[in-house]
Amino acid sequence: MIVVTGATGNVGRTLVAALIEGGETVTAVARHIGTEDAPPGARPVAADLAQPQSLAPALAGAKALFLLVAGEDPAGILRRAAAAGVTKVVLLSSLGAGTRPEAYTHAAHFEAAVAESGLSFTVLRSGGLASNALAWAEPIRKHRTAAAPFADVALPFIDPDDVAAVAATVLRRDGHDGATYTLTGPEPTTPRQRAAAIAAALGEPVRFVEQSREEAHAQMIRFMPAAVAEGTLAVLGTPTPEEQAVGTDVEHLLGRPAAPFSAWAARNVAAFR
Repeated sequence: MIVVTGATGNVGRTLVAALIEGGETVTAVARHIGTEDAPPGARPVAADLAQPQSLAPALAGAKALFLLVAGEDPAGILRRAAAAGVTKVVLLSSLGAGTRPEAYTHAAHFEAAVAESGLSFTVLRSGGLASNALAWAEPIRKHRTAAAPFADVALPFIDPDDVAAVAATVLRRDGHDGATYTLTGPEPTTPRQRAAAIAAALGEPVRFVEQSREEAHAQMIRFMPAAVAEGTLAVLGTPTPEEQAVGTDVEHLLGRPAAPFSAWAARNVAAFR
């Protein structure tokens, strides 16, 4: 049995469905989850990674765990997983844990805990998710406007479905113990280009407005810690060559190229109508 945390999120929801389709027994975990939030065949269990003890019902009988960077006690989560019989952990981390560990301390802390757990482990360092563009859904629906800083700085955003497909591959197959994979899209795109891709999917113009760094920071700290906002803005505005590079791990693991942002926009166009 495979336990998927964050099962109602952009990656987790697709991962649960892929594992079920592949014939796996899956427990879908999120803080708030019911039968209507999981695909047929999955066992939904409400639990909170910030409270490792709450995971006990989900972990019973599990052999593998898909783990998000959430909560403050990764070692506690992993001890409970090992005690329940889990032998493999796949951690969804961030590219920033490798390129800017001083800014992405939370992700780096989880990576260290997984490496020290004694369990078989694989780390997936994801670049920015294409689904981050859903932050534009309301302003595009209402005003056909999208706003972001650093309009012409390009990064290789990745389709969350590709992250889920990689996670399913690693969870179901051997040969990935100790590996760290970098997951990116097939090409760097700018915020201006991503807004244009959504406009093309809609078949209607979308006006792009470039925010100042200060405007973006004020918006971001409404829903994330200031240190995380600073790190995110640093990546978005002054990315390192490693952060702008297109990785090969998605194609190597899936046997096909990563999907472009335009494909994600076309598949999710209803969110912007």
